[in-house]
Parts: sequence; C-alpha cells; structure tokens
Amino acid sequence: MKKWLCAAVPAENSEMRREFGDFLGDLLAARGINTLQRAQEFFACDSLGDPFLLRDMDRAVELIRDAIDEGKRITVFGDYDCDGITATVMLYSYLEAMGAEVEFYIPDRSEGYGMNIPALERIIANGTELVVTVDNGISAAEEADFLREHGVELVITDHHQPPQDIPVCGACVDPHRADDNSPYKQLCGAGVVLKLLCALEEDEEFVMEQYAELAAIGTIGDVMPLTGENRYIVRRGLENIQSCQNLGLERLLKIAGVSPDKVTSTAIAYSVCPRINAAGRMAHAEKAARLLLADSPDTAALLAEELEMLNEQRRKTEAAVLDEVNARLEAEPKLLSQRVLVVSGEGWHHGIIGIVGARLLERYGKPVIIIGIENGEGRGSARGFEGFSIYKLLEHCGELLTKFGGHPKAGGFSLPADKIDEFRRMVYEYCARCYPKMPVHTASADMETDCRMLTEDNVRLMSRLEPFGEGNRQPVFLLKGCTVRSKRSLKDGRFTSFEVQSGKTVLKALSFKIPFAEFYPEVGSSVDIMAIAEINEYNGTTSVSLKVHEIRPSDFNEDRFFAAQRVYEEIARGEGCDSRLAPRIIPDRDALKDIYDMVRKDGQRMSAEDMCVYGGDVNYCMLRIALDAFAEAEMVTITPNAERSSVLPVREKRDLFKEGLLAELKVQLK
Repeated sequence: MKKWLCAAVPAENSEMRREFGDFLGDLLAARGINTLQRAQEFFACDSLGDPFLLRDMDRAVELIRDAIDEGKRITVFGDYDCDGITATVMLYSYLEAMGAEVEFYIPDRSEGYGMNIPALERIIANGTELVVTVDNGISAAEEADFLREHGVELVITDHHQPPQDIPVCGACVDPHRADDNSPYKQLCGAGVVLKLLCALEEDEEFVMEQYAELAAIGTIGDVMPLTGENRYIVRRGLENIQSCQNLGLERLLKIAGVSPDKVTSTAIAYSVCPRINAAGRMAHAEKAARLLLADSPDTAALLAEELEMLNEQRRKTEAAVLDEVNARLEAEPKLLSQRVLVVSGEGWHHGIIGIVGARLLERYGKPVIIIGIENGEGRGSARGFEGFSIYKLLEHCGELLTKFGGHPKAGGFSLPADKIDEFRRMVYEYCARCYPKMPVHTASADMETDCRMLTEDNVRLMSRLEPFGEGNRQPVFLLKGCTVRSKRSLKDGRFTSFEVQSGKTVLKALSFKIPFAEFYPEVGSSVDIMAIAEINEYNGTTSVSLKVHEIRPSDFNEDRFFAAQRVYEEIARGEGCDSRLAPRIIPDRDALKDIYDMVRKDGQRMSAEDMCVYGGDVNYCMLRIALDAFAEAEMVTITPNAERSSVLPVREKRDLFKEGLLAELKVQLK
C-alpha cells in the first residue's frame, strides 16, 4: 500500500495553454514547467555546453595529449556498473583510435568500488605512466598519493559528490567540485567522459556521432535525470542506435528482443542496462566492456550470449536470495514490524543484494537494509525513499562500518560480520529517535484528468516530452471515479486486462503488476487509477490504452489505513499506543467472529491489506491484532506481513480474552 500524491495544475495557466494547448500545457505546468522560459529551457537543449567550463578540463586534455605524443602507457581505470563500463569503453576506444598505448582496468566487485592499492601496484608494474579514472576517483586521496609517490600521473574524471579535500593529482574533472563553474551538474561518469572527448577532439558533432549511444546507456543505467544536457545526450544516443554501428551493442539489442529502429529509453533501462550490469554482478565487468569493443560479429555474438546467461544466472540467484529472506521473515516475523527492515544471510551474493533490497522495499513499503556475509565480512546494500535519508543513517552507524557511501535513497557499506547485531540495534535506536513516525512509501501522478481527455491526439502530443526517464518520466495520470466495465485474464492469469469507463468514454487498461486472481475490483465497482496512457496498434487500428500502476476503490480512506498500520507496528514493537484507541483496535467477540469468517473465506487469496481495501469496513490494526491472536491460539496460520492466512482445525475451544495477546492488550490499554 502506498500513499497517493498528485501534482496540481496552477489555477492560472493561460500562457502555457495558449502555447501548447490545454492538455499538454496543463501537463507541463503540473510538472513545474509553468512559464514559456522554463519550457524553452526544457525543449531547447540541442548541444553540449563548453567542456572547458569544467574545472581542470584544460589540464586533463594537456596531460592526455602529452601522454599520447610521448608514447606513454595510459590505463583507463573504470567501474563495474553500466555507467563505469560505458565510460571505460568510450575513453579506451578513443585513445586507441588516436594511437595511444592504452589499456583499461575495471576492478572486480570483490575489490570494492574505485581504485585500490593492489590493483594500482599491478598497473604500475605493467609500465603505466598515466592513470585516467572514469566514474570514480573523487574520494581516492590515498590512492592518488600512492600513484604520485611512484611517479605516475593521475587524471580523475568523476561525477560523484567530492569530499571536503579532493585528491592531489594532475587534473580532477568533476562537475560537483565546489570551484567548478560549469552550468550543468547532473552528468553521469559517461557524460563527463563525453565532454572530455569533445575537449580532446574539439569537434562535438564527431564525438556525438561516435559515442552518444554509449553515453546515453551510461546516463540511463545510472538513473540520471533526463533534463538539460542529459536529455540531449540520450536523444542523440537513441538516434545513433537506430543505425547502430557498434557490433556488440547491435547483438545485445537483438538478444534482448529490442528493435533498433524502435528503441526507447525505457527499453534501454529494462533490457540493455541489466544485461551489461549482469557481467559486473555475476562474473567480471570486463566481459561487458569487451562486448562493446567487439570488432567481429562472431566475438560479439559469443559475448552477448555470455551476458544473457549471466543475466539469467542473476535472476535465479536473486530469486534464491528472496526465498531465503522470506524464510527468515517466516521465522522472525517481528522483523517486519520495525521501522526499517534489516536482514542478513550467509553467502548472499553481493552483486544482487541491492536488487533484492529494492524488491523488498516495494513489497513491504519500508526502507530495507540487506547484508550478505562471506568470510567473516558483511557487505550491505540499503534502499529507501523520500523523507528518510539512507546516507544519514549509515553516517550515524559509521563507527561500526569499515566503509560506506551513498545518497538519501540508497547506499552501500561493509562491516565485520560479528558487528551485524550491534549494527541492527543501532539502526533501530536511530530510527526510533529520529523518525518516531516513519514517512510512508508514496506513488505519485503528474496530473489528475479523465478518460475523455486521453484522446489519441493528446497522447501523441506527449511524444514531445521524450526521451523519458529519471527526472522526466513517462507521464502518470490520476483518474478518479472510473467504473470497471469488464475484466479478463491475460498470459495464463499472470496479468489482468480490464475496461474502465469515465462519462461516456471507455478505455482498455492493463495491469502487469496484479495477477488476475488478485485483481479484486468487481465489474460495476468504482475505482481510482494511476496509469500511463499509450497508443496501442493492433491489426491496423489504433486506440488509447492504459498501463495501470496503482488501483484502489474510489472511497478508500488512505489516512485511516496508514494511521492504523502505524499503531499496529508500534504495538508489535512493544511501544504501546494511546489508550483512547482501544475501542478501535481491540476486537470484541463479534469483530473476532467477522474477521475469522473473513479469513476462512478470503485469507488464502487476500493479504491483510487487501482485506481492508476490498473485504469490508475493517480497521487494519484491529485485523492484524485479531490475526495475531488467532495465530497465538493455533487457530490460523499467517505468512510474513499477513500476505496470506488460513484457518486451522480447532483442537479445543479457548477464550481469547482470558489469556494471551488480547488479554494483555486490554490490561495495557485499560
């Protein structure tokens, strides 16, 4: 369950409506593009800014050119994610084309992020005289000193937030430097390299023709906002891919089932980037780099198949870890009542725990910290959402961590395995003190509208906003009071197809998140929907269809639900609650009977949340307390978070009010 948010269209929006029409004008204004000047800034970016406005760019160009001219060995030091891999390939292939003596090094995930001394020792032993980092280096003060002591020049190109004191090196190019005056700060590592190549080549158009597709993949893969220069990079990159000259990328698109002439940023995000990332997660990122550097169709085909197998292996490993997490939660259901879910396990692959954490956050609606243990060390990944800072949490626990990093919504860290329990306690204490009332996971829509406004013409107008991605997502609309006209199963019940009507307009809708067996709105019921609108083409005809993100009954009271959920978790944690709430949260005998009947009828197909939303007017806290009382008396079994429940044969009659949970609560809240 998520709290729904919807942006408001400014009351006075005549200027934008005159320029763009009522529908697109209102949509732009709801997104904060509410003046013609802002609209021009959004639509007009058709080139990169002057690369030499980036601090130290002139010095970086000088050092690299000198190294090429003098025949010095250069090592491009990259990173094992999609951004780092594409940035490595871009700079390496350019330098090789310029006749440089160049190699690249991408660390194994087990080495950790960024430069490390053992890797640098091997690089120096191989004769390198200049190291150029891509997508890393801004925090590598110790490694920079090591290189300087050994007479090796260092150029850093990075896009991460710098520490107070940046490393001492020949040149440090990072748009986030405090003394950097370049206007656009949101570049990824590959974006910074793209500007470095423009500075080296002094011909932006040539560089965009050769490298924009790789920079676009890095930008999308690193989930950078598609505004300003990033928007231009991705647009040009998608154009390049339509006439793809990169053999490895062409083969990867084919194996992913993506047609180059119809490629979108969404297809790159969900089909290409995961396969590139799979190399660094499950084997070594060098495989992905070699694919993008492949100079023969056979090599490209072989490496693309390897990445496909690694991606499948990633899926299976992810599913196995999720199964282990679920088993842990079955054994320790109290973990789910905490403000932050903290789970750890032996042998959980460090390459996929971040993905598992994101899935757990989506499933349970709370920040997640997941730790894999190997050889006495715990390596963790944290995922959060708006209103709760993961970075501040890790910073608070810093004394226990051997290293950590991240930003408000995600982070990574490591710590000795024997410190995990202490770390968990510190997390719980910090959250109780700083977040007595935790923020709620949200779903947001760009604008409220109705089916009548989602015409083919209006939906086609939205193509002017492409490419879509982070910071410029495909518009999501809130449609209230829609009547469900019909519903049917798709793909053996894995998905749901249904029709909704608003006024006289009927639209087809699809839900890829809800299996048909769990699609509870009945035909004739009134629902609110959050959905994107797309043009559907079938048998030569076109129509508008909705891809549904969220759906719930029109009369659903979300404030009541989240208040009840918060109270239940406070009670489950042993924190108690306001005694005045007792009549609303402690079930009487009639309520117990009704809830027991509800479990018998719907428990095996509905979660506790769904019962509150679709099963009748029942308070969530009261429902969960009743379920816990039934489980304690061995009348009912419950899965984690009460996602499913089922009645058990009654061995003996028991008065639930005389002993156990309900009796204790009555005393506590008397």
